Amino acid sequence: MSNPTTITADSGVPFVDTVREFDAPVSAVFKAHVDPDLLAKWLGPRSTVTKITEYNATTGGSWRYESGDDSGMYGFRGVFHTVEADALIIQTIEFEGAPNQVVISTTMFEEIDGRTRMSAHEVYPSVEARDMALATGMDYGVIEGYERLDELLAA
Repeated sequence: MSNPTTITADSGVPFVDTVREFDAPVSAVFKAHVDPDLLAKWLGPRSTVTKITEYNATTGGSWRYESGDDSGMYGFRGVFHTVEADALIIQTIEFEGAPNQVVISTTMFEEIDGRTRMSAHEVYPSVEARDMALATGMDYGVIEGYERLDELLAA
């Protein structure tokens, strides 16, 4: 049984907050976020495949991947502003299908009794941009992706 994923998107503000606990140490959860081979195994819903084309998870590094299925692939890219091992990732996220709509994402990793609490705060350029992202089914992809990460961490 996986832990619940809490996604909060209050009306009137361009934020999405996600909190998720994992039954694994911080080092393992963090590594799954910065190792491109691991990331490709869990990111997004089960119905999609993720192809990492660039992934330099260091402060100042950049990244790009494509995700999708038989109906098409969709590109995402960004820059790592800050990467602090086992603690913090601050990065930009840009869906290539909505150019110039850059999200700033801050993800924190906290150890609690050998488990990990991960908290992400995403700032969108507008409430409308945030609502459009949510309308794509983003929450479903996040929830199922974290279930896949649970399975990867347990293996």
